[in-house]
Amino acid sequence: MSVPQSRSPRETGVGRREFLTAAGAWAAMFATGVPAHADAAARDAASADEYVDVQLLSITDLHGYLQSAPGSNAVIRGNGGLSYTVGGIAYMAAHLARLRAGRANSLFFTQGDAFAGWEFDAAAFADEPTIEALNRMGLDFATAGNHEFDKSPAMLQRHMEQGVPFPVAGRDTAFTDSSGSPFHGADFRYYSANLVRTTDRRPVLPPYHIEWVAAPGGRRLPVGFIHLTALGAELFPGSYQPGLATLDELETADACAAELRAQGVNAIVLSMHDGAVAGADFNSGTDPSGPALDLALRVSPAIDAILTGHWHTRFNMMVPDPEGRPRPFVEAGCYGQVINEISLRLDPVTGAVVRELTVSTNHPNTRDVAPDPALKEVADYWAGQAAARDRTRVGRQTASFTRTRNAAGESTMGDLAADWALWAGSRATDPENDANVHTNVPAQLAVVATAPRVGQAVVAGDLPLDTAAAGAVTFGRAWRAVGFGDPIVSAWVTGQQLHDVLEQQWTRDPDGSLRFAPLAVSHNVRYSFDALGPVGYRVSVADVTVDGVPLDPARSYRLATLSYTFLGHDGYPALADFREPYRHQRDFESFVAFVRERQTLTPLPVNRVSVRNDGLVPGRTGTIVEPATPLHPDGTPLPRPEAAIVTSGRPISRRDGLRPPC
Repeated sequence: MSVPQSRSPRETGVGRREFLTAAGAWAAMFATGVPAHADAAARDAASADEYVDVQLLSITDLHGYLQSAPGSNAVIRGNGGLSYTVGGIAYMAAHLARLRAGRANSLFFTQGDAFAGWEFDAAAFADEPTIEALNRMGLDFATAGNHEFDKSPAMLQRHMEQGVPFPVAGRDTAFTDSSGSPFHGADFRYYSANLVRTTDRRPVLPPYHIEWVAAPGGRRLPVGFIHLTALGAELFPGSYQPGLATLDELETADACAAELRAQGVNAIVLSMHDGAVAGADFNSGTDPSGPALDLALRVSPAIDAILTGHWHTRFNMMVPDPEGRPRPFVEAGCYGQVINEISLRLDPVTGAVVRELTVSTNHPNTRDVAPDPALKEVADYWAGQAAARDRTRVGRQTASFTRTRNAAGESTMGDLAADWALWAGSRATDPENDANVHTNVPAQLAVVATAPRVGQAVVAGDLPLDTAAAGAVTFGRAWRAVGFGDPIVSAWVTGQQLHDVLEQQWTRDPDGSLRFAPLAVSHNVRYSFDALGPVGYRVSVADVTVDGVPLDPARSYRLATLSYTFLGHDGYPALADFREPYRHQRDFESFVAFVRERQTLTPLPVNRVSVRNDGLVPGRTGTIVEPATPLHPDGTPLPRPEAAIVTSGRPISRRDGLRPPC
């Protein structure tokens, strides 16, 4: 498919301004000032009254952080080494009001991951607080990130966009917002050109859209926006969706650009939830690399600006298109740190972007301004609601559940998690779960990694008995005990795979020491291992039973575990060839539902795993290494979903050795 070429400066009537050569554009890419200008002529763009002024304001990867950016993310550096304390929707709204003042054609949008909140205030209320905040700030549209699919397409489209409750209003969704009204959905739409259903390859969301801006004489000019979701989003553990697939980003963007040009759209912006790294200064770019840069250097020259996300990085620069003409290439951090502003000038006749007048600036969302009262009210309201929900009783327990392990690596908390996984993998289909392609066959057994070989454990802590509250289990305690935002998945595996994954609990470290990474098994599984056996030969098939029946290596079993485990993120490769997967509810929400349904939790005897020959040679069961929690530079822990990805055993290969944190 051929792509119509952008008009040259001479064709747009601005030949009096000298345009950057390809060599000059490459120089700009590696040493960009503050703000980023296409060339020197852009510095007087404010006086270019003969052109149509269009302001693009955007944020990315908010992740539901309404109050402030977490930990050391609250301080960013840029503009020549200065430091800024940043974050919070109330301050963002104040900055947006200042930036919008006097701009007739101003658009505000996001490159994705606005919700799937990691802050309890938003996450505990199905991320509705984030949507309310974005509505109040006047978000015009959004690109779908991977975390927008942490539940399902139906949850995004029918609930987040349209306000349809899933499944129980006032308990799971459809909460009363800060105005006293029930959740009505977003006042904006989501888009993605390359996320499709596997059944018919049709896009889940609209691929692109057109915004119309005011021009002289009452005319309107079109500006096209193409939207991309991170390649492989359907295989990320949090957004794992068996019925979805992502298409090639370059081919998709080029095709969309050609379609827009064929419709007479001469100004095109690419908003993508995939990114890059380009140094530490939020308002410049140095030595860039990453998938978004690779695309930016090759994607259609009809695209006039490229805004990125997903990598939680901050940069602002110009890169050359395939014809050597510079265009903005930016990422605006995460957690509400930065607002990017791109000022475009359009030819009033053709609507084409006058590239040499383009200016891009990353504005820190500083907290040294008066917060917007309406958005402060939103943030304060949801903080109060979250505190109340945290204390809400959802069940009770008769004794403590702890991660204290016996000689076989078994614990009451691990057993509880495995029993929850079996329950979760045996549930009927949830009403919003519309991205599965296989039948929901109830799980027959479950395994859960309690101290995995790599990555993080889904068990986040103990569940001690609260005697003062008569054993009450509150919403907050259940929410925090299990989970990092990944779904339980049920799938077919063979008996041989089950045997092999049990063997993979033991490995040898480079120094020869024996490492033990125990798996908790559901209440209907029993097995023993030989403490004197060599690695790979510790578990006999004859010593494993499911529902009292010996394990059959040739038989298929329906297994429930985390997507994180099936996809190899915690280091048990035996399960990689799982079949006919079915995605169930996310872990922390599912565990709360489990406690609600069971109502009373009682620890069972710790007798599912036994050890033979352990007493003959002490220490031969191996050393259990608890997963280390990664920390911010200031010593505060990373959010658990982020920690699970950055410590994962499935790195995303990049030439700089980095990977996106979400």
